[in-house]
Amino acid sequence: MAHSILIEVCIDSVESAMSAIRGGANRLEVCGNLALGGGTTPSLGLLKAVREAVESFQVPIMVMIRPRTGDFLYSESEMQIMIEDIRIFNENGVEGFVFGVLTEEGRVDVARTKRLVEASFPARVCFHRAFDMTRDPMEAIIDIMRIGGISHILTRQAQFCRVHPSQSLEILASLLKATRNSQDRSSSLTIMPGSGINPNTVGHVVNTLLPLGLSEIHLSGGSWMEGGMSFRREGMGMGVGGKGDWGIWRTDEGVVREVKAQVEAMQME
Repeated sequence: MAHSILIEVCIDSVESAMSAIRGGANRLEVCGNLALGGGTTPSLGLLKAVREAVESFQVPIMVMIRPRTGDFLYSESEMQIMIEDIRIFNENGVEGFVFGVLTEEGRVDVARTKRLVEASFPARVCFHRAFDMTRDPMEAIIDIMRIGGISHILTRQAQFCRVHPSQSLEILASLLKATRNSQDRSSSLTIMPGSGINPNTVGHVVNTLLPLGLSEIHLSGGSWMEGGMSFRREGMGMGVGGKGDWGIWRTDEGVVREVKAQVEAMQME
């Protein structure tokens, strides 16, 4: 193979960051509340702690900008929060930002996304899985190219490769072809499959998508683990339900390592 596949791991704690690095992650995405509705903007304290912990490894750090869980239709006050968070994180040295804004009709909100991209400069930008909530992926990718300044799109389309292979591959092929055919180099985009990437699926995803231009993949490698409290008041919780009420979300070093090993083995074929 002519290139190496970059592995990005999303994390929401210092412990998960270290597990991801030890497992072989090439880049981190720092989020808050990762297991609850897809994650939110992390605290500045978390970013600083993660950055200090992984400093010697020289791993780039992306930061999610999402003021709440739920949809991606944001009010003006939420936009102001996002812009301020971007400003603060930019002052504290990050590789880039991960966000997405949609219109009520399910299109990429070009005007508002552009405001966030401009606020992010000179950091890079990834349009996150809000992309998968749009009404038409090809329409969405054209809108994103019109904005400019966005280097990546994170999409869960690869999750369906086993269940709906024809439909998923057709969409991914179209997206990859659209990025290749762009005459505007500033609009060049990397399509990054994420969600559902694990040791059981990564082989199929890589083998299927590599001929289409796959260069990066995204995963959390995480699961709920038991918390350390021995006293757990009966009938009380934090509204999460299941293991989340008393558990802790952590990235599994072994999962990341196995994904990395499989990817490296396929690169040697």
